[in-house]
Order: sequence, then structure tokens, then C-alpha cells
Amino acid sequence: MKENLHWGYRNEKLGHKRFAGLALIAVLATTLSSQVFAKTYDVVINNGRVMDPETVYDDIANVGIKDGRIAEISKKPLKGAKTIDASGHIVAPGFIDTHFHWQTPIGYRVGLRDGMTSAMDFEAGCAGSFISAWYEARPGVTQVNYGCAVSHELARSMVLDGRMSDEIYMRGPIAALEARKKSGWSVTRPNLEQGNAILEELDKGLQAGAPGIGSTVGYMREGVSSREMFEVQKVGARYGRPTGAHTRYTLGNDTTENNGAQELIANAMALGAPAIVLHFNNPGWRLAHEMISRLQSQGFNIWGEVYPYAAGSTTLNASFLQPDSWVEQMGNRYEDTVQDPVTGKFYTLETFKADTASNPTKPIVVFKMPAEDTPKWLTLKGVTVASDALGAEPYFGPWDIPLEKIGNMHPRAAGTRGATIRLGREHNIPMMQLISILSYNAAKHLGDTGLKAMQERGRIQKGMVADIVVFDPKRFTDNSTYSQGAAPSTGMKAVLVNGQVALRDDKVLPVFVGQPIRFEPAAKPRFQPISLEGWNNEFSTGMPETFTGAFPKDGGK
Repeated sequence: MKENLHWGYRNEKLGHKRFAGLALIAVLATTLSSQVFAKTYDVVINNGRVMDPETVYDDIANVGIKDGRIAEISKKPLKGAKTIDASGHIVAPGFIDTHFHWQTPIGYRVGLRDGMTSAMDFEAGCAGSFISAWYEARPGVTQVNYGCAVSHELARSMVLDGRMSDEIYMRGPIAALEARKKSGWSVTRPNLEQGNAILEELDKGLQAGAPGIGSTVGYMREGVSSREMFEVQKVGARYGRPTGAHTRYTLGNDTTENNGAQELIANAMALGAPAIVLHFNNPGWRLAHEMISRLQSQGFNIWGEVYPYAAGSTTLNASFLQPDSWVEQMGNRYEDTVQDPVTGKFYTLETFKADTASNPTKPIVVFKMPAEDTPKWLTLKGVTVASDALGAEPYFGPWDIPLEKIGNMHPRAAGTRGATIRLGREHNIPMMQLISILSYNAAKHLGDTGLKAMQERGRIQKGMVADIVVFDPKRFTDNSTYSQGAAPSTGMKAVLVNGQVALRDDKVLPVFVGQPIRFEPAAKPRFQPISLEGWNNEFSTGMPETFTGAFPKDGGK
């Protein structure tokens, strides 16, 4: 019995030893396995202040990036093929610009220096028939993500002034500089046939995947009736996409500016469509913001944008700058308000008329608001910051052209984001607010339209596309001025576009991984022509005589 007990005890001891040995082997194997198979990310950003506006996450952490997406956000050390030490830096979503006209290699490079990772144009836009070709020309040669709304202005130009060459339309928003040399696009009231042709051209662009409609109705206030503007937004509503507008009467006073915004907003509400009130940082901006904010609280996908400059930029022949409007109605003087960015000189009435006659689409700078208002706009809840970057010659030069060879321009093209962070620093605006208005807010509103590319950007979260900026909050700043508009921002440690480092220590790298910001093309058009019979059938019990809507038979003559 004792022997058996002894034997049993001996077996038990041997069992424990065998188990302990196996356990040790398992631990060693696990340790070795974890060392051999530990995740190695493509890029790791270490020790940065990671800020995500959607979740309000704000903490020191490490970010691991794999296959173009954020794969991990952790307090634990991460290993990467490339590492970025972000100690003392902010790690935030890449900055999104929805009002960027300079859609060329130089423009993208200038924006990238300023932290821009996605550039879209929701004002001037691209010609509808050329949306597909415009997108197809950019993969592999574009440094940031790119998108273009379909252009109301170019649709009118095409129908009312005649078709230009394909090469001009392929310039995207910059095609407007050629189209504006004629006047039909701005002042002509289309007849019914022409009006339907304009709307059909817009539909072509949306069918091809354009993220929305861009309208410069403020430049076309004589030619575009209220009915036409409603029908334009109706085309977008059929696809559930926003219309962004330089609103009617902009530039104007604090009443007319808001009347223009109210037109866009009322149309959007009636149609159940999204809308963007472009650059409302003009007279009456507090009312515009309150209207937009109250509508957002009621669930409407309507938003507004600002830029942090007291001056704007446009072309000489803008209707609102002509003497009868700018001087006689609004009481301005060219000597105080309208500047040639190349010479730095302000215009007189005589030089303004002479230059308008000889070079009507020449870009100029317009001083229109008090400088002390600029930081106030950056505190507004729910707005987006957009540059309205117009660009300068040579518009289509090589991406790496020396910046000193670029003509002068409004400083917002090169400095909008740096100026936003600098003004926030100088006026104690919370950093999370600044990051929100530079990235997340635009992504949120556009994502809510169903635009997948924006649903997965503007956020620092696991699984999101790795469009990321890493910058020093004490040093990142704009350097561009009205006399040196192309001077680049500085203080940017790194910019990642789709997971690849496109800028390192203020140096743009030859990385061309920009992706399209667009919808999948629709199988069929959704264009519905306006007709007397159709309108009567829907809105009347029976109406005789002629239709007197936006597009009368005689063109409104």
C-alpha cells in the first residue's frame, strides 16, 4: 500500500515536472513566435498627440499604418518599416479643402505644403461632359486626393456662348478663365430649349460621378433666374448630392448677402437636398451662420464655409466689381479695395476700366472685410475652412517648379491651413475646434450624402484611410502674404496621403498616390426636361396659355 502510494506520489511529481517543462516550452515558443510574427506596420507615428474630432479622442499614442489605412492606435510600442517621431507634435486627420480651384500639379504641391490631403472644387467645377475624362487623367500623377463638382457656369457657357475646345475643358475649373472672355454665360436668360440643355449637361456630370454641383450664381445674377437656380439644385437633388454656391448678391451688403444664402437654403429645404453656402465670411455672416446652425440642429445637411482672410480674389470682369455695382451702389473705391497681385498696386477707376477691357479674366485681390473678423470666423461651430485657391501662372507647369517662378496670387492658396492654426494659437481657439473645421466637418457632411471616400477620411480611427498630418502646434504657420502669395507654410513634420509619406519636414516628396473623390458612375441619366405639360400635370389642375417659368420661349427678351 505504501509502495503504491509512493509510486503514485512519484508519478504526480513527475507529472508536475513534465507539465512545468511543457509550460516553459510553450511560453518560450509564444515569446519567440510573438517576436518573429509581431506586426510590422508600413509606417508608425510614435509619441504624438493624436486628435480625432469625431470621437474627441485626444491623447499621446502611437499610430500604426498598413496598406494605406490606420491599423492600430495604441499606447504600446509599435514597429514599422518607416517611423516618424511625433513627440511634441499633433497627429490629426489630413486637411480637406472643398473649394480649391487650382486643380493642377503645382496647385496640389502648394496645398500639400500646407497640409492639404484632399482637394475638391464645389464652386467653379468642371464641365459635365468631361467629368469622366478629368478624373481619368489624374491617377498616378496626383499628389493629393482630388474631386470636382459639375459646373453650372461652364454648362451655361457651353450652351449660350458656344463650345470651346476639349483641351480647354480638360483644364477643369481653370477653364472658366477662358470661358469668361465671353458674356453669354453671365448675362443671357436661356430659352426653354437652352435651359434644358444646361440642366442635361449638369446631369451628365452627376451621372459620371461628380460629388455635386458647383454654381457661381453670384457672377450670373443677371442671367440666372430664381427658377433656373431651383432647377439646377433639383438636378442635384435627384442624386442626393449637394449644390455649392457662390450665392447671389455676393459680394453685397448684410441684407443682400443673406438674401442670396436664403435662396440656396430654401431651395435645398424644398428639394430635400444638401447645400453648401460658400465663403459666407462677408457682411451679415452672423445671420448666415445662425440660419445654417439652426437648420443643422433640425437635421438638414446644409453647411457653410469660411476662409481666414479679410480679402478675397476673383477676376476683373466679375459683375459685382463693375463701377455701377462696386462704386455707385456699394460705395467702394477701387483705390482702397481692388489690388493687382502682380504689381501690388491698387486700381483707380480708369486703370480698372482699361485692364478689364484688355484682360477681363485677370485675377485680382479684393479687400472686403475687417481684418479683426478673421479669427472670429474660426470659432464658429460646424463650419468648414476652405481656401478658394485661385492659383497663378504658370497654372500647368511641372509639380516641382521652383516656387519663386510662380506668379503672385492671393495668399490663401498657399497659407489657409497655416493661417488657421496660427490664428487659433494667437487667439486661444481650442485645437480640436481647428482640426474639426479643417478636416472632419467637411468629411462628415459629404459622407452623409453617401460619398464613401469622405466617410473614411477626416478621422483618426482604426480602419480609416491614413490621410494624416503631423505638425508642431507652436511652429506650424503660414508665410504667404499679399506681396508673396506663393510662400509656403512651415512647421509641418509629415503629411501622409493614403498611407504614404508625401511630405517630410516641409519637403514635398515625389509621391503620387492621390485617389478620386467621386461617386460610382450611374448606369442611367436622371435628367428630366422641363415642359409646360409636365409642370401643369404636377402642380396645377389645368393651366391654359404658355409656360412662364425659368426658360420662356423668347429667352426673356
